[in-house]
Amino acid sequence: MTLDTQAATKHLAKRDPVMRALIKRVGPCLLEPGARGDHFTTILRAIVGQQLSAKAAETIFQRVAALHPNGRKIVPADILAAPDETLRGAGLSGAKVLYVKDLAAHVDSGKLNFAKLVRKSDDEIVDALVAVKGVGRWTAEMFLIFRLGRPDVWAIDDLGLRNAVKNLYGIEPTKPNLIEVAEPWRPWRSVASWYLWRSLANTAPSLGNTTVPV
Repeated sequence: MTLDTQAATKHLAKRDPVMRALIKRVGPCLLEPGARGDHFTTILRAIVGQQLSAKAAETIFQRVAALHPNGRKIVPADILAAPDETLRGAGLSGAKVLYVKDLAAHVDSGKLNFAKLVRKSDDEIVDALVAVKGVGRWTAEMFLIFRLGRPDVWAIDDLGLRNAVKNLYGIEPTKPNLIEVAEPWRPWRSVASWYLWRSLANTAPSLGNTTVPV
């Protein structure tokens, strides 16, 4: 199933009165998957940007990107060829050097083949991505929504989503409650998530330094 925001909003408004009121307040869904760069650089940015402000993450990513030759886009072989001290000099912590090299090794070896990966199920994609050091389930789920445009992703560990559910539905965001409240939204839980994030005004998740459009 491909992402269809119009069909999704109609479904959500019909099935859930709380979501219907939220959609009316927020307006049309502006979710447009496809963060800048390719799949590899999207995940690379996510790792670089962990626990950093958007400005700091962008500065460090540009330093890392500048390590490759001839002005072309950065590729896994560039990361693997860069000495650890050079990557640390660009601003990466020791842990992040390990993470970006593990990502590059997965892609360079073909163990993580994005051309094949994007044809797999959501769960299979998450499993493949979290096998990379430094990539957690949240990053994988944001990749599904904002890079691949998968329509039915429900990231129940996301703090913003948990807060939005608590605010709008008046329930504690326990795992059983979060699963139950989202059942009527299937198969459009990604779009429901976008509206929940939007209900938090200026709060939005960020995949690396690519802030989710609201």
